[in-house]
Amino acid sequence: MRWLLGIIGIIIFSSCSSHQKIVQNSSDRIFSEREKQLIMSGKADEPMRVWLITNREDSLLLRSQSQYFKVDTSNVVLKHFTQRLLATVKDSATRGVGIAAPQVGILKRIIWVQRLDKPGVPFEVYYNPVITKYSDMKQDVREGCLSIPGIRDTTHDRSYAVFIQYDTPKGEHKCEMIEAFTAAIFQHEIDHLNGILFIDHLKKESQDNLKHKID
Repeated sequence: MRWLLGIIGIIIFSSCSSHQKIVQNSSDRIFSEREKQLIMSGKADEPMRVWLITNREDSLLLRSQSQYFKVDTSNVVLKHFTQRLLATVKDSATRGVGIAAPQVGILKRIIWVQRLDKPGVPFEVYYNPVITKYSDMKQDVREGCLSIPGIRDTTHDRSYAVFIQYDTPKGEHKCEMIEAFTAAIFQHEIDHLNGILFIDHLKKESQDNLKHKID
């Protein structure tokens, strides 16, 4: 068991180190002028508009890749946006267990996740999150999305456990293993950063089932 834990530790450390280099090589400029205007158009505790797949312009952005960025602990706009994103996911009109920056029109790799696996189920923010390893074991997850109104369905391909790496608001780089439903939340939100929606998983499952029947 000890040697297995050692191998896992090496894998995590190695992937953390490589990702750190990617982030450090990213542009020092975090937000575009359009993004700055959108972020600073409201107070820090004011929810932002959630972008919807039913709107063509919104849909194009939701299908886009979000950008890595170098964490600047003194960046006022980053701090302001982080709080507005939290206010959005906790807003009574859009209440969810997670949210990603693209869902409010900002293509940066930032997510908030409610840690249902921790005492008090706190919301926590993650900058530049990446999943470096997925467990072979899967779980069925009943999913919905703030950006896809009126649709809830069960996905069957979410991994039961994932290894993630991310940056903190303090500029620290960390790795962590997440399990069960909280792992599904991370997978859902990080998918958003890559322009992927949970309905894409449903479509793939349907196509795979059809192919299996034909074969």
